Amino acid sequence: MKTSKRDFTRLVGALMVAATGAPALVGSAPASARTARAPGSPGIRRGSYLIRNGAVITVDRAKGVLPRTDVLVRGGVIEKIGRGLSAPGAETIDATDMIVMPGFVNSHYHMWSAIGRSFTASDGGFSYYPAKNATSILYTPDDFHNSVLLGCAELANGGTTTVHNWSHNTRSPAHADAELRAHQRSLLRARYAYGHIDKMPADEVNRYDDLARIRREWFGERPHFDGLVHLGLNLRGPQQSTDAVFHEEMKFAKASGLPVAIHAPQEAPNNVDAVDYERRGYLGPDFMIAHYVPATAADLAAMARTKTPLSFATHSELRLSSTGDARAALFAMREAGLTLSLSSDATSIAPPDMFEMMRFTWNLGVPWTGTPSEKAKAVGVQEVIEMATINGAMAMGLGDVTGSITEGKRADIILVRTRDLNMWPIGNIETAIVQGGSASNVDTVLVDGRILKRNGRLLAYDVPDILRRAHRSATRIRNMAGKTLAF
Repeated sequence: MKTSKRDFTRLVGALMVAATGAPALVGSAPASARTARAPGSPGIRRGSYLIRNGAVITVDRAKGVLPRTDVLVRGGVIEKIGRGLSAPGAETIDATDMIVMPGFVNSHYHMWSAIGRSFTASDGGFSYYPAKNATSILYTPDDFHNSVLLGCAELANGGTTTVHNWSHNTRSPAHADAELRAHQRSLLRARYAYGHIDKMPADEVNRYDDLARIRREWFGERPHFDGLVHLGLNLRGPQQSTDAVFHEEMKFAKASGLPVAIHAPQEAPNNVDAVDYERRGYLGPDFMIAHYVPATAADLAAMARTKTPLSFATHSELRLSSTGDARAALFAMREAGLTLSLSSDATSIAPPDMFEMMRFTWNLGVPWTGTPSEKAKAVGVQEVIEMATINGAMAMGLGDVTGSITEGKRADIILVRTRDLNMWPIGNIETAIVQGGSASNVDTVLVDGRILKRNGRLLAYDVPDILRRAHRSATRIRNMAGKTLAF
């Protein structure tokens, strides 16, 4: 392990200074931030809106689904829910024949590589890991910015209002700044999980040299995100580092006070020991694990006891596992009582489309005769909607902020048209969202009371410019990588 006692002391000291000197914005935004205009997006302001006569999927078990209901939004807050509301001075948004619901939460997305969609070969022989390994060193800070902004625009277009940007290729301070500038422009709610350089040696400790600066400059006394973005850490974990390095990096992470995320295996062998992590004090609501298909019953019980959230990337769990059983894992995690959220992982594996994730997970969640799931209840549409909304919010420490249509929460709301060919006629409201919904049906998107999409058109993004820049970056990277990737 390439570290010294002196290095360790210096790094822990730096993280302690960062932890006490510049607290991250975890949870609800401070009052001063809630009233300010987002500095990166002039013209996109919070307003007062009366969303009238929609079918409201509250994702609040005390309220359920409310037909022909109004939602009043003021100052970025869901102020009131009911029928026949009066709101002098508020702009009315007619939600007749629309479904009103909380914006989706994608709990695990490597946004630096959003432009890497279709980098993999059509015959399957050049898959995710070879494509990532061939390109990860080639991204410039501009490429990171272009990629993250493309990812944010696509998320907003499809109704995702909160994302966990799991930055596991943080190549330099300039690369981190580029991602954060994209978040500043995007107006999405997010966690930026600062990480490591892709493919760094397994026995080398991540030094987090730039973390104190990032906390000071981006999340300090004058944060840049108007309360929308908070800071986290992602660690390589035993998947990509030695056990000794992982435990040393966890000391750094605990000293920082930041929420932590790690990858766990998608197939055997299982090298993540949640039982041991519980004993060491790692597990808890601020420690997210992604994947973990081969987890044992004891591992899952440890996670449940400590309320440790799990991000389930349904497409990825199937595509990247040759020995694991994603369907069996889904039932085992559910049976253990974990907070399960949905995620897309990377665009070269799956699109960041929460409608597709819900639909895929719902179809996967069928008990099989002759397996431990035989007597389990099938996964239902309400359940996958919760996985795509409130569970993701809770996994990111934002359960009191977003994830449901609840009075007092921030106004992260989407309106979905039902009089489209793929949606009409409507029977069960929640079933319609899961079985038929798509990004093309998303009419309106509000994040923190700002309208990012209206009448099916993105307002907060210069889409042609984003596409041009993304194409330029992707083309350059592919041609530099050469061979299979070259145009």
